[in-house]
Amino acid sequence: MKNLHRSILFIFMTVLSFSATAQLQHNGILNEPPDISKDFEDYRNTFYLADELASFDPVTATGTVKYNRHNLTTRQAFNNMLSRLVKAEANEFPTTEYAVSPELPFRIQFVSERTIRIRMSSGPQFRDEEPSLMLVDGTAPSDRKSWNYTAITGGHRYTSRFGKVEIMENPWHVSVYDASGKLLTSTLHSGDVKNTYTPVTPFSFIRRAEDYSRSMAAVFSLSPDEKIFGCGESFTQFNKRGQKVILWTDDANGVQNETMYKPVPFYMSSRGYGIFMHHSTPITVDFGKYFNAANAMMIGDDEADLFLFIGDPKAILGEYTALTGKAEMPPLWSFGFWMSRITYFSEKEGRAVAKNLRKHKIPSDVIHFDTGWFDVDWRNNYQFARDRFDNAGKMIADMQKDGFQVCLWQLPYFTPQNTLFPEIVEQGLAVKDRKGNIPYEDAVLDFSNPETVRWYQDKIAGLLRQGVGVIKVDFGEAAPASGLYHSGRTGFYEHNLYPLRYNKAVAEITKKEKGYSLIWARSTWAGSQRYPLHWGGDAATTNTAMAATLRGGLSLGLSGFTFWSHDVGGFVTKSPEDLYRRWTPFGMLTSHVRSHGEPPTEPWEYSKEFLDDFRAADNMRYRLMPYIYAQARHSSENGLPMLRAMFVEFPDDPGSWLIDDQYLFGSSLLVAPLFEDLTARNVYLPPGKWIDYQTRQVYEGGWHRIAPGAVPIVVLVRDETVLPHIALAQSTKDMDWNRIKLNVFSTTGKAWGIIHRPGDTRIHDIKVAEDEGKFRLKTDPYRGKVQFEISN
Repeated sequence: MKNLHRSILFIFMTVLSFSATAQLQHNGILNEPPDISKDFEDYRNTFYLADELASFDPVTATGTVKYNRHNLTTRQAFNNMLSRLVKAEANEFPTTEYAVSPELPFRIQFVSERTIRIRMSSGPQFRDEEPSLMLVDGTAPSDRKSWNYTAITGGHRYTSRFGKVEIMENPWHVSVYDASGKLLTSTLHSGDVKNTYTPVTPFSFIRRAEDYSRSMAAVFSLSPDEKIFGCGESFTQFNKRGQKVILWTDDANGVQNETMYKPVPFYMSSRGYGIFMHHSTPITVDFGKYFNAANAMMIGDDEADLFLFIGDPKAILGEYTALTGKAEMPPLWSFGFWMSRITYFSEKEGRAVAKNLRKHKIPSDVIHFDTGWFDVDWRNNYQFARDRFDNAGKMIADMQKDGFQVCLWQLPYFTPQNTLFPEIVEQGLAVKDRKGNIPYEDAVLDFSNPETVRWYQDKIAGLLRQGVGVIKVDFGEAAPASGLYHSGRTGFYEHNLYPLRYNKAVAEITKKEKGYSLIWARSTWAGSQRYPLHWGGDAATTNTAMAATLRGGLSLGLSGFTFWSHDVGGFVTKSPEDLYRRWTPFGMLTSHVRSHGEPPTEPWEYSKEFLDDFRAADNMRYRLMPYIYAQARHSSENGLPMLRAMFVEFPDDPGSWLIDDQYLFGSSLLVAPLFEDLTARNVYLPPGKWIDYQTRQVYEGGWHRIAPGAVPIVVLVRDETVLPHIALAQSTKDMDWNRIKLNVFSTTGKAWGIIHRPGDTRIHDIKVAEDEGKFRLKTDPYRGKVQFEISN
């Protein structure tokens, strides 16, 4: 009875805390994402516009750019106030000591045949350059030999197999072309926008009047019908063209607003290029919102460090992840179903959940204990509550024998009542403020401090040695923006790096203790994709939240993340049965799947009909495990998302660039979830034939009204596909990988697929062809060691 009262109180308080105190935006409150664009609209600031190439060495591709000083002024015309930039005189004294039109460093670095790096500076840099946490090797490689130099009239040209870069001297431009000669994008000079009355800020930097700090605006052209995708797990409209995006990690308190748990300073264009803004400061990007021909990357930093990639979406993602890192392949069991809620409070509850999963034949591999496994809810001290967990180690061991791994929640913030609080503060392990105190009432671990990382990893290691399989890396978005960090930098530079440092700390100790890199994290920055995996935050239990969740997952996948999950059914309140029923197969057809949120989340707590539907969707996933596992391996090796936007596979199909409510799961399954309680939905099919996974009906490319099958979702298979299946098991531990069923979906008499079993060193191709009315194996990668059954 005591535990029942405790659970009811916890649920009541949690609902209050999340519904009544969610962050409001644009109110100037703690951790509101800073909008750098405001500094480029401030009449007090001084503007320096990039004007001409003052010097350049073609051999090293380095030189200087001259910047002309301007002020933002007003002009009244016919009762309308206009803004404009006008040339300005120097305002420094002595006048002999400071440049009116400074000439500042500019450099092109050739990283690969498809990748160039543009580096600019708004002033001298006295801090030694350090290895970058965002880059996989700490620094970018050089491939100068792949680019040939040619002097051209008024400038310089570098050419590779995949494109060319032209640098014009006066006016200064950097223009990037593909191999066919099509202009992809170019820097904007003030002369480029003289033919409009709209006051457009060109490529420039500003010097703030309030503190003399500087920020760069890297402004590039946008073309008609150009579309922009990426920027992390963005829940707003999929195509970012016409939007202003603020890149600042934030507890978004949901999935239907413009702030992000997982911002990533990278995007790609439908025109055939992508850009990585190699910075950790706040960034605001105006993708043609203010002026539709200008892409303004307003970077908080006093430098601009941009990597530009040439190619189709797959090539761009391959180049970007080669630079910032590809996701390590997670263990097989992580691809099974994760059962969770807020929260299981005791060993008794955990064992009951495990028992019920097996009793009701719900295949599952992970049981997660959320905020209630400590003595006091949310008070993270890395210790199981002794009065509610008689023998945590034995519980974990028993669950492992039954095919369950245990996941534990924790966070990097420590309240004053936490028994670890004095130790953290006294040992200097927390972020400090300008006085040397801590900025918040909580102590926030400073992961830029190696001593903090060692202390923290020791705590996590103790749990992993106890048998815990994976740690939930929750929060991480609220690193103090004004804090002083051990790195010597302020939160202006460290805030966005905090999730990356946090992800890295847990993944690396997990790798050391368990032999694999696996976390369950909410916040990210560029490079976090190296440490799988991440889930989609606190979705509402509504149709629109389900749709926004998919948009966020698609956007994150286009930002270099291979693996991603979300809270099936939504998080904030008890999921309505109909919504949960439709959301379940969507979750089952993403790279990883977890039911989590306000209780109940367990399928047996709903109707028998729901339980049957949930089981059917789960069974579908477990039978598809050979397909999922092989696609995961291929995706991780190539920097591709498992949950894949249509145009990644069909870049030459204009229609595929317009779709944000369906996706490809791997390369061969097209998935269209039901976002409303409908008997059918409109589905767009790229060119070619598509075969319904559940009914075997064949469709041609184009728009169709398609009804779901027995599992309430539309799933179609690309023609000429072999889908490997495995016999149903209640845990991945019990799967027999020596017996594989090959389901053939083909209208042409031939089909192809891939397979990758646990323990394989590489991915294998599987080809079948029709012979006397039956499909037969043309290639056997295992030479008879695996028994294949072929079905069509």
